[in-house]
Amino acid sequence: MDFSTLPVFSTLLDLAYAGLMALTTLLTPLTGPFAAALAIAFVTLVVRAALIPTGIAQAKAEQTRARLAPRLRDLQKRHRANPERLQRETMQLYRDDGASPFAGCLPMLIQAPIVGLLYSVFLHPTIGGHPNALLTESLFGVPLGERLTAAVAAGSTDPATWVVIGCLVLLIALVGELTRRLLRVPPLGDSNTPQPRILGGLLGTLQFATAVVAMFVPLAAGIYLLVTVTWTLCQRLVLRRRYPIDV
Repeated sequence: MDFSTLPVFSTLLDLAYAGLMALTTLLTPLTGPFAAALAIAFVTLVVRAALIPTGIAQAKAEQTRARLAPRLRDLQKRHRANPERLQRETMQLYRDDGASPFAGCLPMLIQAPIVGLLYSVFLHPTIGGHPNALLTESLFGVPLGERLTAAVAAGSTDPATWVVIGCLVLLIALVGELTRRLLRVPPLGDSNTPQPRILGGLLGTLQFATAVVAMFVPLAAGIYLLVTVTWTLCQRLVLRRRYPIDV
C-alpha cells in the first residue's frame, strides 16, 4: 500500500514539498545551482534539531542498558535453561531500577512518521498529482532524481554521476565507519557466548547499510541520508559525553 495516497499523508507530503521548493527559490539568488541541495540539507537539519529530545531519551535508555548489563549477563547465566524465568527476572530487574527495557522504543516510534514524511518527498516523482520539481533540480550537473543503480542499468551514467553519487556514498560509508569505531556499545548478553559476538558483527555491518541504500535512491534522498547520519553521529557523541556508558 502506498501511504502517500492517503488524504492526510498526501496533504502533509504536499506541504513539505511546497516548503522545500519555497526555500529553494529563496536560496537560488544566493547559492545558484546549489540551492535545492542546500534546501534539503537545511530542512533535514531543522527536523533533526526538533527531534533532539528523542535522541536524549534514547541516550538515557542506552546508558540504563549498559549499567544493567552485568546483572543481565548474570541472569542469563543462571536462567538460560528457563526462558520464562529469565524474562520475569529481567523485567523485575528493570522495575527495581525504575527503568523500562522499552524506554528507547517510544522515541523511535515518535520520530518515525516525521522522518518518513520528509524522506518521502525525495522518493516520489509526483506529489499531490503534479510532478516533483525538486527532483529536476541538479547538483554539479546531476539531477536530484538520479539513481545510481538505475543509471547503470540503463547505461546512462556519465562521469558527473559517478563522481557526485560515488562521493556521496563514500562519505556515508565513512560516517558509518566512524560511528562503528566511536560508538561501540557493550554486549548485554554473556560475552563468552557466540551470540553477542555475532550481534556485534551484525550491528557493525548495519552501519554501512545506509551507504548501500544511497545507491538505490534518488540523489536528493542520498543528500538527506548523508546529513542525517552525520548529524546522528555528532549528536550521539555529544550525548555519550553527557550520558556516558562503560565500554
